[in-house]
This record gives sequence, structure tokens and C-alpha cells, in this order.
Amino acid sequence: MFRTVVGVDIGNSTTESSLATIDPDGSVEYVGAALTRTTGIKGTVKNVEGVAKSVMRALEGAGMALADLDLILLNEATPVISGLAMETITETIITESTMIGHDPRTPGGRGLGVGTIVDFESLAESDTETPIIVLVPRGTDFDVTAKAINAAVESGVDVTGAILCNDDAVLVANRLNVKIPIIDEVSRIDLVPVGMVAAVEVAGPGQSIRTLSNAYGLATIFGLDPDQTKVVSPVARALTGNRSAVVVRTPSGDVEDRTIPAGSLELQGETKKAKVDVSRGAADIMAEVQRVSPLVDVMGEAGTNTGGMIANVRQSMADLSNHALADVRIGDLLAIDTAVPQEVRGGMAGEVALENAVALAAMVRTKESGMKAVAEAVTSHLRAAGATKVDVAVGGVEAEMAVLGALTTPGTDKPLVVLDLGGGSTDAAVIETNDHTDATHLAGAGDLVTKLIDAELGLDNLELAEEIKRCPLGKAESFFHIRLENGTVQFFEKPLPPTAFARVVALGETGMNPIPTRHSLDRIRAVRRTAKERVFVVNALRALRSIAPGGDLRQIGFVVLLGGCALDFEIPELIADAVAPFGIVCGTGNVRGTEGPRNAVASGLVASYVASQAPAEPQVGARA
Repeated sequence: MFRTVVGVDIGNSTTESSLATIDPDGSVEYVGAALTRTTGIKGTVKNVEGVAKSVMRALEGAGMALADLDLILLNEATPVISGLAMETITETIITESTMIGHDPRTPGGRGLGVGTIVDFESLAESDTETPIIVLVPRGTDFDVTAKAINAAVESGVDVTGAILCNDDAVLVANRLNVKIPIIDEVSRIDLVPVGMVAAVEVAGPGQSIRTLSNAYGLATIFGLDPDQTKVVSPVARALTGNRSAVVVRTPSGDVEDRTIPAGSLELQGETKKAKVDVSRGAADIMAEVQRVSPLVDVMGEAGTNTGGMIANVRQSMADLSNHALADVRIGDLLAIDTAVPQEVRGGMAGEVALENAVALAAMVRTKESGMKAVAEAVTSHLRAAGATKVDVAVGGVEAEMAVLGALTTPGTDKPLVVLDLGGGSTDAAVIETNDHTDATHLAGAGDLVTKLIDAELGLDNLELAEEIKRCPLGKAESFFHIRLENGTVQFFEKPLPPTAFARVVALGETGMNPIPTRHSLDRIRAVRRTAKERVFVVNALRALRSIAPGGDLRQIGFVVLLGGCALDFEIPELIADAVAPFGIVCGTGNVRGTEGPRNAVASGLVASYVASQAPAEPQVGARA
């Protein structure tokens, strides 16, 4: 009997459908496919809306009606939640009124100035014997500032630098009779202590400061002994790479670089246990994860961000899946060393310094699948919409279906390994020549990369971080051309938007999107590629070693990359380069020769159903 069947793959981020018609002789014709966003957490009844939308789109694309549908096959989608905690393990603390590292866009003048801070109103009465740095309050006109400094210099006052609240440094510098370093855009000008010794340094365009970013330079300026030089070294470290800086030394001011307790993790394996402090870094954490593998559960230290993240992910899964908290287990953990901007305490304009941090991604699985409830809910929903004869069944385990779909990629053969690069997890499955399959599921994928980019660049904008992850970059060097990140130049007949001029831009499908940060193109590109390597390359190698015979990657012949992240313009290349030394043929899948890396599980569900030649109709909620 002629049948219309649709396979539906419910993923962490997207739901995919593959529509096929099956003749009585068993021949299959794939007539439609669709992709929608997953609603709710994968493997829960909230998936119903996303499944229905995906099925309807596939039918519309094939010109078929919902009433024509006979069978929907769902994947065995065990719920998975990935959570992320970013723990800062060092922090630079500036007490009292010490100010460091201010780096405005357009400082004025050039050079190094050391002197006592004097407020603007007292400039004319300043001591001619002592070098001074003038502090100009908010609202003071640049012309008034320049005239007052020129008058003071002419009367014998040794003005060595200036600190401004307004964005007027260049305007003031252009009107001075002497060249001094000028810092502007100091939003908290009222917190700068008057009467204290300070140093102001401004480097030339395209250069960075040298004296204030050197601990021994600070020691020379302020007359520090060896112990004080050691204490002040974090200040110099935070200033590295800045074009301008101010350091103010107060009598009671102090600087220290201290370790912040980041909490610990208790790792429970099948036969071993371990406890590791997060502050030891990602390498030690992952070494312990490997030692106790296979991982059964993870507990976080109470009262820390790490413990809070672990507890929240576990509780979220319990609430969404209606499972008892005791039945929820963390099946994998990925730790990544990173650096995040932290605001420096005591700074006068929101200065930040990059500090060491550890990102943790955890994957939670429940004791049992809730797909029977999902199948029943989908049946009720679609029959109410007019699909009177449709049946919904759980068609097969996700990993097995993925390899069946991947085998439709031209040029592949058994044994075959698939890497499914999704949003919340990285999954791997292998099929041997005797059709035996094995699979593994690891925490960390596309969503983690986005969060790393957002944190390291200090964007506080996940949508922008996602665009940086997906798109190549360029720099608008004029109103008619941009220089791409690979060094080539692209010209335009019409002028570029003014908002893009002199900015780094993301080159998306909808056009050019300026990135409102002060990071250089090379810096943004390096952060993007490093985040992908730390997540996808690391997880790819972990996954392949876990399913390779004896953990030997040389026993693997073919690797097919699947999932949305396999469409990325960099990730497949990064993974292929990492596995090339082991003689592995690695590339992006092309399911059925038409669908690219998408639709593998959905197509595998249809193929598995046809191969089963089941004489009886599948029951709702039962595996076909």
C-alpha cells in the first residue's frame, strides 16, 4: 500500500523533517524537507509545536495536504541541557583612589608627564617649583582650558600633563604652546585625588605606552622598593597595549593580585572519584574527567558560582521533564581556559583588565526518555488539526539514525563515524561493517562558542557574538572599500554607511554589520577561531577517541560532519586539520546528495522504517 511517511529529528536547537512516499514494492522517493526552531527542551512535550510546524512546512513544500499523511517517525530524543558557568580565578584590585589604564579613543599630545595633581581653579596660583598635572572638570570649554594652561606656562608653572573629563584632548593639545600628554573621557573626574603624585603617558598613533606598562618604569617614577614593585606589577600588566594611561599613587593606596575561590567539582565515575578545584584550570579538570571516565555524575561546591550552575542545570531538567531530582545525572563536562574583562576597582572611567577564567559546560541526561509522551501529544495535536489517520511512533535511536542518514552521502562507506555538531552538544556515532553502532554525547557546541566570544570580547550581546561566530570579518578603510580578514580588498560602487567607516564589520548574508567595539580585526578573529578550536576541535578528538577501537584514531577511516555547525565557514576546516595526521578522511556531509549536513537523522528514520519491512502498523509511542 502506498504510504506517506515523515521522519522528524528533534534536536537541541532545530527540528528537521524529511518527507517521503513509499510504494508497495518498498521503493522510496524523498519529496520534501523542512527546518524549524525546536520549541522547549529536546525530548519534552513542549516539542509538539515545533514538530507540527516542521511537518506542515515539509508537506506544503511537496504540495501535499495534512490529510495525506500516514506516519510520523520521531527520533529517540533523550533530553539534554547544557549549562555554562564562567569563573574568574584571578582579579586585579585597586584600593583607595588609584587609577590605572585609562585608554580614551583620542588622547592628546605625546610623551610622559609626572607631577602633582592640581585642580583647574588653582592652576594660576600653582607653585612654580613643582611639576603639576592639571585636573579639568566637566563642562569646561576646550578653548578656556587651553588659554589657562598657556597662561600658567608663561608665568613659569611647570605643567607636565592634563586630565580632562570632556572628549577635548586633541582640541586642547592643538591650542597649546607646549606639547604635553593629555588624557580625556575620564567620566569619574571627581574621584581623582588632588595633591597626589601621578604619571600621564600618551603614545603616538599606532603605538602603545612603554613606561607605565613596565613595572620597573613605575618603580622609577614613584621611587618604589622591590616589595612595592612586586605589589604594583598588576597595574603594569593591565596597561599593556594601551595607547594612553594614568597612574595615581595615594598614600594609603595599594594594589594586589589575589586568587578568588572559584569552587570545586566532585567527579563521580563508574569506578573512580575525584575532587578538583576549578582555579587549577581547564587542563587539570579535563585530566580528572578523563581519569574517572566514564562519568556518572558531577557535584559542585555549595555557595560558589560553579555549584550554582550545576544545581540550576540539574533542577531545570527535573522541572521540565517531570523527573525526580535524584534521577537527573550530569553525563559530561567540558572545561575551557579563557580570559574575560573585569572592571578594575578604583578606576575612574570603567577601566577593565583581562583576567583568567574557566568556562564550564555540563550536559544533563535523565534516567529515562519521555518520547512516548511526546509521540502521544503530537498525535493529539495533528488529529485535532485534521490529520485523522496519522500515527506517530518513536522510530529509532538518534545515533543509529544519524549514521544511516550519513551513509547516503556520496563517497562514504562502512565503517563510518559521524560527528553531529549542534547547538548544545557534540555527538558522535560509529557504524561498523557488521552494522554494529556505538555513540557518545559530549557537552559543549555552538552555544558555548557564542558565549565564549561574548565573554572574551566583553560584548554583553549574544546576538552580536553569534554573528561574529558565523560571519567573516572586514575593516571599512574608506567609504568605497573594505579589507577582508584574509587580506584581500573589496570595492563598492556606492558609499558604505557612515556607521561602518573605520570599523570592523561582520559580513553576514543580509549585509555589513558594524561591530561596536574597540578591538582590532585581528583580535576579534583570533578570539573567534580560538573559541571554536577550544570547543569543537577538543570535543571532536574526545568523541573520536571514545568510540575508536582501543582509543586509536588511526582505526577510523571516514568521518562525516553533520549538524548546523558543520555549515560554518571555519569549523569543518579546523576539525579536518586536527584529524589529518591520523589518516582520517573528514568532510561535511551531503545527506542524500542534496541536503548538505542537515536532515541526516530525519532521513535515517525513513530509511530504517523501510528496511524494517514491518508488517504491522507501529503503535503510538512504540519503536517502529
